[in-house]
Amino acid sequence: MIKVLNIITDLNIGGAGKVLLYFMAKTDREAFDHTVIVPKTSQLAPKLRALGVTTVEMAEIGEKSFAPSKIGAFRREIDRISPDVVHTHASLSARIAARQQGGCAVIHTRHCAYPQSRLKTSFPLKHALGAVNNRLSDLIIAISPAARENLVDTGTDPRKIITMFNGVEAIPRLSDDEKAAGRDSLGIAADEFVCSIIARLVPEKGHSYVIEAADMLRDLRVRFLIAGSGPINDELRADAAERGLDNCIFLGFVDDVTMVENITDLQLNASYGTETSSLSLLEGMSLGTPAVVSDFGGNPCLVTDGINGSVVPRCDAAAFAGAIRRIYNEPESLESMREAAFLTYHRRFTSESMARNIERIYREAIL
Repeated sequence: MIKVLNIITDLNIGGAGKVLLYFMAKTDREAFDHTVIVPKTSQLAPKLRALGVTTVEMAEIGEKSFAPSKIGAFRREIDRISPDVVHTHASLSARIAARQQGGCAVIHTRHCAYPQSRLKTSFPLKHALGAVNNRLSDLIIAISPAARENLVDTGTDPRKIITMFNGVEAIPRLSDDEKAAGRDSLGIAADEFVCSIIARLVPEKGHSYVIEAADMLRDLRVRFLIAGSGPINDELRADAAERGLDNCIFLGFVDDVTMVENITDLQLNASYGTETSSLSLLEGMSLGTPAVVSDFGGNPCLVTDGINGSVVPRCDAAAFAGAIRRIYNEPESLESMREAAFLTYHRRFTSESMARNIERIYREAIL
């Protein structure tokens, strides 16, 4: 049996945490013995334990990639657990500890992709950043070509990088009566077309362009659901109010997106500063829901323009609105996109396929 220690420093359950939960639910327990280190008070801990995963809570590591004072604590846990593989998620301190301890393969997952400054892609910082990744990791999982490009641009040896897309569990499909009840609860009529964006409310997710697009589409029977919380919540609500928009519904943080995904006709993703492989898009695809997305990061790797959705230039509200209008006005095209989205999910993005891919990487790492 292969012993694997995952280390994640997220306090809340973000994309990396959800992927870890999906993986643990599908991993082969007869072949792999898993332990996960999380911060104290992490929301992941009870969910991991509910899956039967051995979980260790460590103090003072929450939301910290580099915590020099905790390297010794990581090293002691690695020594106690004696894993064959240490798999880190944004924890530089854990990678240092694993290298110092020795005797195990070190894998790191790059979960994000964003524009890199010229400083990071030029000598000497590029070489310094590359040296860190090259020295501290045996293999690096990039969850989209955009993440791989970030790594290579900042000096990481391409031979160490494995590109592997995330996978998600299919969203439960609700009955027509359940979906009607969900629409009623939000004041959405049966004949209204629902667009949704499920993302943290931060500038780089592009919500402002979605609101601007909603302003351009007042003449259509379209409602926009905005699910998520974050620092620009008040700013976005004020923008919609000042425009007098009654077609935007702010849902706040939604713990279970099943209802939102089920009543959505078209997904939206307007990111322009960070995006690799959006879990919300993949979850929607499991129901056969197409998407309009920006051309940033990993979005074009998930959505093929004209096939399972539409890809538009980033930071372009008019292009966004135009794509929504075309899909709204072409029901036959929408139905074709629905079928393609459903097939795309089942062929490429299931949690089962992701689990098998990660397990293959673990085996390769210890050869």
